[in-house]
Amino acid sequence: MSTENDSRPATPVSSTSIVVLTLARRIETELNAALAPLDLTVSRLGLLGHISAMPGVSFSDLARMSGITVQSVHGAVKALAGAGLVRDTTARAGSASAIELTADGARLLRAARAAVQEVDERMFGPAADPIQRQVGDAVRAAFAGLA
Repeated sequence: MSTENDSRPATPVSSTSIVVLTLARRIETELNAALAPLDLTVSRLGLLGHISAMPGVSFSDLARMSGITVQSVHGAVKALAGAGLVRDTTARAGSASAIELTADGARLLRAARAAVQEVDERMFGPAADPIQRQVGDAVRAAFAGLA
């Protein structure tokens, strides 16, 4: 006896681009939810991470690494500075900026990394969907030499 569900054709696997984009959006949603209690977003976390990795980084370099405009970086860094998370060590007219984390920014970044680790565990750890675990393993293997 055939049921309605049995008669439907199997849904074909979509393009790799669509599958990866769909998973990326799910991950971003999970990350934003985990970061919200820290008053962070994925974008702000990215900026803090770049600034931490490259103390003294310029607005132009931050924009290039983040894939956003210099104007957007200025606004975001101003907000981060207003929150006491970063400082511009050479904020003088006509001088190139050199942005670095404050002690509060470093503490927040550590807390954010712990939140990211929890999302990684939930999305790609031993209890995760087997396909997502495979994706996580493949991504880690592909980028293992870059760390």
